Amino acid sequence: MNKQYSISIYLDTRRTKKNKLYPVKLRVYAPVLKKQKLYPTIFEFSKKQFNSTWDTKRPLKEFKDNRLKLQAVENKANKTASSITPFSFEQFERKLYRKAGEGSNVFYHYELIIERYKKLDRIGTASNYDLSLKSLKKFLLFNNKDTNRLLFNEITPAWLNNYENYMLNKERSRTTIGIYLRPLRAVFNIAISNDDILPEIYPFGRKKYQIPAVKKTKRALTTAQLKQLFEAIPQTPEQEKAKNFWFLSYNLSGMNTKDIAMLRFKDIQEDKIVYYRAKTINTAKADLKAITVYLNDFSRSVIEKYSNPSNNPRELIFSIINDRHNATEKHRSIQNFVRFINQNIKKLAINEGLPGNISTYWARHSFATNAIRHGASMEFVSEALNHSDLKTTQSYFAGFEDEAKKELMKKIMEF
Repeated sequence: MNKQYSISIYLDTRRTKKNKLYPVKLRVYAPVLKKQKLYPTIFEFSKKQFNSTWDTKRPLKEFKDNRLKLQAVENKANKTASSITPFSFEQFERKLYRKAGEGSNVFYHYELIIERYKKLDRIGTASNYDLSLKSLKKFLLFNNKDTNRLLFNEITPAWLNNYENYMLNKERSRTTIGIYLRPLRAVFNIAISNDDILPEIYPFGRKKYQIPAVKKTKRALTTAQLKQLFEAIPQTPEQEKAKNFWFLSYNLSGMNTKDIAMLRFKDIQEDKIVYYRAKTINTAKADLKAITVYLNDFSRSVIEKYSNPSNNPRELIFSIINDRHNATEKHRSIQNFVRFINQNIKKLAINEGLPGNISTYWARHSFATNAIRHGASMEFVSEALNHSDLKTTQSYFAGFEDEAKKELMKKIMEF
């Protein structure tokens, strides 16, 4: 018996069926988990029939055939369980009941991952995988291939280069190509870790195919541009609201829109807000860190102007999302609010002669860049942004302004 599991054929005599027979089940026991599960089969016997099936001294064809069929069920279960290390019932069930060949089908794995992220309420991540899946299917359709099945061993470095050329010919950017291929790479890694495919067919990496990694464009306003945008007079109530929430993000240490939408009154603790980033709640449970942001006069004024009229600490501060809605509806509401801010802050910026591609991302990047320019250390800003890697923070920094460089050169000989 394998120490991780034991598998046997079991006659479930707890309750008879209408035909006076008992169902035959597959019994799986995991000693480490101290857990047993029974799985249905298509067989049913009386007690006498079941005992006779395993009696090798009675070679009646009926009993022999049944014994061979039951042994086939048990052998399949053992083969499935032996491919799972460490053993888990979840993986066992998934592998045992999937159709033949599904384990080598890329799209089957995509659907599993998308469904799992939806159950975790990580709708944005599920959407990223869904967009990647749809793009791969369009590529297959373009090549007159079956769009329901794509085998892992079909995806070679040459196949990936053809996909990249197809996307470039459709005038898709290398950034978009990277966004669609990173989920595919993750699907490969998960399939390998589940022992569904061999590591040897992995098509990514050095001397194979490398996913395009375009250097990120710096998205930060200068001090002068921030002053100009802050003093700009909105032409509509929508522009005013967009401007206020853009600068609220900037003043709350670059807090993103989703986290702003999820703030509750209990998160305001005297002169500060203490919260957890929604992005890390599911991905860093073992090392979850609270973020503390101190309020200033501006952020207090925006909260006071747009907050819900409530004294309940559990209530949401803003009406961006609704607690009665499910995860998909909340995700859609946040995306709509981001779109609202971006559309209106762009109009205001263009009227002022400022960059026309400004968005909510710019508030976060502008906070990081201007904090460092005003003397904050990279480590301080990294902590404020809740980055796990200092390199991520460095990618936000747009460099020092020319005036700062000139002042440095004036003082460089002061010794």
